[in-house]
Amino acid sequence: MSQTVDRALSILPLLAEGPANLEQVATRLGVHKSTALRLLRTLHEHGMVYRQRDQRYRLGARLFALAQEAMEQLDVRDIAHPHLVALNEACGHTVHLAVHEEGEVVYIDKVESRYPVRMHSRIGKPVAITVAAVAKLLLADLPEAERRAVAERLDYPAYTARSTPNANAYLAELARVREQGWASDLGGHEESINCLGAPIRGADGRVGAALSVSAPNVVVSAEELLALRPLVLRTADAISREYCGRPPVDDPEPLVRTRVERHP
Repeated sequence: MSQTVDRALSILPLLAEGPANLEQVATRLGVHKSTALRLLRTLHEHGMVYRQRDQRYRLGARLFALAQEAMEQLDVRDIAHPHLVALNEACGHTVHLAVHEEGEVVYIDKVESRYPVRMHSRIGKPVAITVAAVAKLLLADLPEAERRAVAERLDYPAYTARSTPNANAYLAELARVREQGWASDLGGHEESINCLGAPIRGADGRVGAALSVSAPNVVVSAEELLALRPLVLRTADAISREYCGRPPVDDPEPLVRTRVERHP
């Protein structure tokens, strides 16, 4: 029975590559056509595959419906929170989780710093979209035309001398973020606050959320915060893998508490 299930499930990624006929399925599975036909008929009866008029098989609508239902039940905050806590315990700094909703980037989770100096950010509050690291990550993943349209309709407040000045500068920054796979805000919103962010991707490879680590200069310098990039990226990857249902990667370099000697 387990071999039959394994063979049936092996058909699905095959058809994800495109429609295939009976002979192609049998060849890929290494089974007789009669066996492949029996498996395909069973999957067809359950709506997992569909036989086209040209006698080729493709993935069925029921499979897509189940996938959509499963994704709708996933809450990225629930999945991410234990990882955010672990990241906070490792570095001691404030950790945020944000999503892009209805034209705004909003914090949906926060783990407070263990240091006396605290961030004024709140869950449910929109971020400063033209400077925040999480916003850059989420907007950088948009298709080019949409990215440009968003950038051109934004206002660009001069929070500090390091704030993004205009749409062209923002688009250039989003292009860098898209290429390097991480983002930073080094005093762009508040002179004394630095932030480092990483993307969380869904099963389709798109950035569905972003996490960040933030700290004031009196606790760590910008260079010290940026040195946490491998840790932050590993955390984001671990969340992405769990969110997509992929197995975790054995990490030879586990989370280690970062000791910071400077205090406010």
